Amino acid sequence: MAEECGAREGVCALEIGPGIGVLTYELARRADKVAAIELDRRLLPVLEETLGEFSNVTVISGDVMKLDLRQVIQEQFGDKPVCLCANLPYYITSPVIMKVLEEKLPVDSLTVMVQKEAAQRICAEPGSRNVGAVSIAVRYYAQPEMLFQVSRGSFLPPPNVDSAVIRLKIRETPAVSVEDEAFFFQTVKAAFAQRRKTLANSLSAGLAVSKQQALETLAACEIPPNARAEELTMERFGRLSDALFRKVNCIERG
Repeated sequence: MAEECGAREGVCALEIGPGIGVLTYELARRADKVAAIELDRRLLPVLEETLGEFSNVTVISGDVMKLDLRQVIQEQFGDKPVCLCANLPYYITSPVIMKVLEEKLPVDSLTVMVQKEAAQRICAEPGSRNVGAVSIAVRYYAQPEMLFQVSRGSFLPPPNVDSAVIRLKIRETPAVSVEDEAFFFQTVKAAFAQRRKTLANSLSAGLAVSKQQALETLAACEIPPNARAEELTMERFGRLSDALFRKVNCIERG
């Protein structure tokens, strides 16, 4: 994982959730500088012992969801290239990923170990069976890639699920250009909120439009009235979002 995340000479590494420092140790051997954010204060003495031989490691005690990561990166690394990696409890992985992406942090990539099923959803291509709102959100900001799978037998004690390591290469510009980014994500969320329903029903339930207005917008975007969210490409989501955004604003203005 240390090799795959891009840690090397000339690059700095930000690690979220170092635990006892196994990955941190390998990052420190490769990167110019490492900053590791750990929530559990009981692990700080362990990290100090594990990483004692390195002068290029800083351990930060805190909650990654509450920290100003942009400030951390600036203070620790300045303007140097930064890769980010994380090996977290699975329940917080998606919130951390979206925090990093939505805050548009100055990092080149995010490499993280997640539950195998989550990896499949995150890396799912638009139009495929596994695609969901998180798939579209991630692809808007980054290019996801599944690197390798990790069986449950690789851990002691073994968890109840298999894992996978994925890498998100941050895009210089979003995958699609939209009129309103926040509304784009509202549209995506509404579209996938009720997967068994058609887009027209899902959009009218999740946005400030009637079913008839949703059908009219779908027709204007050349999307079949019985289409479902998982069938849309990123580009079609962008066109649909823009058309709905204009319609909603027109409705609100009366």
